[in-house]
Amino acid sequence: MHKQEVVARGIRFSINKDGREVARAYLYLLTNNLHTEPFGLVEDVFVDEKYRSLNLGRELLAEIIAEARNNKCYKLIATSRNNGTRQAVHDWYVRLGFRNYGTEFRMEL
Repeated sequence: MHKQEVVARGIRFSINKDGREVARAYLYLLTNNLHTEPFGLVEDVFVDEKYRSLNLGRELLAEIIAEARNNKCYKLIATSRNNGTRQAVHDWYVRLGFRNYGTEFRMEL
């Protein structure tokens, strides 16, 4: 087995209101051998419940999408648990232009 180190880059986005952070998300820029361009992975999207009606999540994702485009990403992946309690979140991603493309598998380590 041959192992080769691959460098990835992460960018943290956040929004402050009332003197504190109320929304955040991460964009990870990754590469693989299938494409010359990187792909983006959206992770840890969070908006404080008190601020969810202000479209801060939409603002974060707009910035992340713009950054992914600036970095010439060929795709952007956002994951969300598929446990039956997240349908509103899934619908939100679809409204933002994502499509349901599959299933996420996870192993706790």
